Amino acid sequence: MRWWSRPGRPLVSRPAMSLRLACRSSGSTNFRQTVSGSVSRVSFMQNLELWYRAPATAWTEALPLGNGRLGAMVFGGIDREEFQLNEATLWAGGPYQPVNDQALSNLARVRELIFAEQFVEAQALANQTMMAKPLTQMTYQPAGNLFIEFRHEAAPDTYRRSLDLATAIASTGYGLLGSGIDDDIASVRRESFVSAADDVFVTQLSANRPGALTFEVWIDSPQDGEWQKTEPDRLSYFGRNADLEGIKGRLTFGIDAQVRAQGGVMSRRGRRIVVENADSATIIVDIATSFRRFDDVSGDPQALLDKRRGTIAQKTYAALKANHIAEHQSKFDRLSLDLGEGRTDLPTDERIARFSEGGDAALAALYVQYGRYLMLSSSRPGGQAANLQGIWNKEVRPPWGSKYTANINLEMNYWLPDPANLVENFEPLISLVEDLAETGSEMARRHYGARGWVLHHNTDIWRATGPVDGAQWGLWPTGGAWLCAQMWDHAVFAGCPEPLVRRLLPLLEGAVQFFIDILQPLPGTDYLVTVPSISPENEHPLGAALCAGPTMDNQILRDLLDAYVAASEQIGGDHDLRQQARSTRARLMPDQVGKAGQLQEWKEDWDLNVPEIHHRHVSHLYGLYPSLQIGADTPELLSAARRSLEIRGDDATGWGIGWRINLWARLGEGDHAHDVLELLLHPDRSYPNLFDAHPPFQIDGNFGGAAGILEMLVQSGTETITILPALPLAWPDGRLKGVRARGGVTLDFEWRAGRLTALTATAPEGYAGKIRVSDKVLQSGLAAGTTTILGGLH
Repeated sequence: MRWWSRPGRPLVSRPAMSLRLACRSSGSTNFRQTVSGSVSRVSFMQNLELWYRAPATAWTEALPLGNGRLGAMVFGGIDREEFQLNEATLWAGGPYQPVNDQALSNLARVRELIFAEQFVEAQALANQTMMAKPLTQMTYQPAGNLFIEFRHEAAPDTYRRSLDLATAIASTGYGLLGSGIDDDIASVRRESFVSAADDVFVTQLSANRPGALTFEVWIDSPQDGEWQKTEPDRLSYFGRNADLEGIKGRLTFGIDAQVRAQGGVMSRRGRRIVVENADSATIIVDIATSFRRFDDVSGDPQALLDKRRGTIAQKTYAALKANHIAEHQSKFDRLSLDLGEGRTDLPTDERIARFSEGGDAALAALYVQYGRYLMLSSSRPGGQAANLQGIWNKEVRPPWGSKYTANINLEMNYWLPDPANLVENFEPLISLVEDLAETGSEMARRHYGARGWVLHHNTDIWRATGPVDGAQWGLWPTGGAWLCAQMWDHAVFAGCPEPLVRRLLPLLEGAVQFFIDILQPLPGTDYLVTVPSISPENEHPLGAALCAGPTMDNQILRDLLDAYVAASEQIGGDHDLRQQARSTRARLMPDQVGKAGQLQEWKEDWDLNVPEIHHRHVSHLYGLYPSLQIGADTPELLSAARRSLEIRGDDATGWGIGWRINLWARLGEGDHAHDVLELLLHPDRSYPNLFDAHPPFQIDGNFGGAAGILEMLVQSGTETITILPALPLAWPDGRLKGVRARGGVTLDFEWRAGRLTALTATAPEGYAGKIRVSDKVLQSGLAAGTTTILGGLH
């Protein structure tokens, strides 16, 4: 555990505000330029490459590729190349609804026991009668592997593999042992990508000498299936997914690999394609499943594979590559970031090992861009949301099922797209919630006797919404409410466009109806509380996790109810429900400050007596981040949140560290946030391929850490945007272009010696709020279009 004693930076003077204020008219005629100045040119040094001196020997050293649907991990082997393959809809099991018919009849008794402070008894009864059946959800599955076997060796000191984030291409190159001397040595190169434009995985093998390529290609799969007889240049495998926890596997799937060789001889040997003495070769892989939506598995994988193969049949490798790069860069190039010099002369794994020594600010910038790359690779409109591992998983029984965990992890996955200018990549989360509103309505009715819909702390591709894993983890009814609050914040970032608000309103309405129905009066008070509930994954001092009205629930419900009122007012929703939402919000328990000056995690002052005082979750600090409830105009709560964060400590799991970076950034503590970033960019918490080491791998730490770096540079509420609110001493000079702020504003700016030197803001619909740096207001209101506020960017 590390403790800091340095004086803190001044708190960001950022007012606390609820999201219901976010949909005020953004147009403004109060357009005045307050500051002007000359612009010093900052060298824009973006190095966007991960590179290594040796092949991957472990999955967490391999390099990820993806297009939101297909995922591939590239190992870069010499005698054998391996690509581990995933398809986003290949999960275990099939459509199911894990209702427990005993839950509703035992709900009142569990509530009574909790109010009587018989927590252990309440938790035991809940485990016996209120949990989902089955108790475990379905798991995300690997599809298979593609192997290329060579008969050659690499010449010493010639090997290099890399991932270029700017093109989303993984490359492997090396000279061939015994093939020549000096500049005459023969060399080979492989390029691989997963194309969003053409929706296939492509790898190209080439050499600098004709006829230098001899290799064999084959595929395998851990899923049950059989090989199909196909053309000599194709390998096809068709199978079905696995049963799990009594839920029958109902998906069928297919893997199709085609080899296109230029020069040489190609033949078939059993389940392998053999290529001898070729000049170059292209291998194209596709995967399809019968998944159509959570309750429909009637798709035809063969037809899907045939259709996509037909669309690319006449496309050359050059055309496929050009299409891929153009599509990727149309989104990736929206944001660029320079934080200073870096050790680009070192391979990435060595840079991670040395980051805490200083002198590599560029690695932090690379981490942001890697997070954006992973988001583009694992979450695309029309597809599935990024799960606990994005889309990359090699295990039939992956850690935590590689599911969607909604008590922090799923939400953290989507902290990044809005500020990072990847707005479309948020769309799969909305689609997921739309499905959950359907399946969750039955869960709400049969488990709680309530209207609306509910999600507990986990879901899967079949959109199961029941409490799983045990009452101490799963009997938390607020997962859907958090997702709703986050979707509304997404709307706030966009300036609350009416089509998006109309799409979100029924989801918000259903969540509000559920909580109006299930909130219970706290005995002896006028407060309403969630019961049974938990403070996610933490146990209180009385031997259980179940409780009534934990702080996080109250904070989330304030955001939910505010969001519903704002959306309903904007487009004319149910007036009576809107009034109920207001009155319900007024009866939620306010945040409490405990005897140690901390923000209480529960309504009781239990924080200093918990079994795990340095718990990875910091659930009760939701009000500070990601919410906007705690800020400079709630000084007592702001101080209490800081104290809670000090008590909890900075070292945690990977995603726990990612959350802490954002929290310290919200407190205006740039140097402290950077110290926590050093914990994340360390071999203990970042694998050689920069995947977050929970451990094991969870992608939420990548997304949360990247969002935290941006939060150090820009913070926005509904009325104020603050530039450089938590700039650490480690980044004295820099430049950021294309970052988004709440209210539909995009910012380009640069700074030298810690001082803002240029700032341009773009607000297509205008912006009524203020833009400032430190305590100085630079601009009050923006006209529609682009405004140069300070100097000019070149």
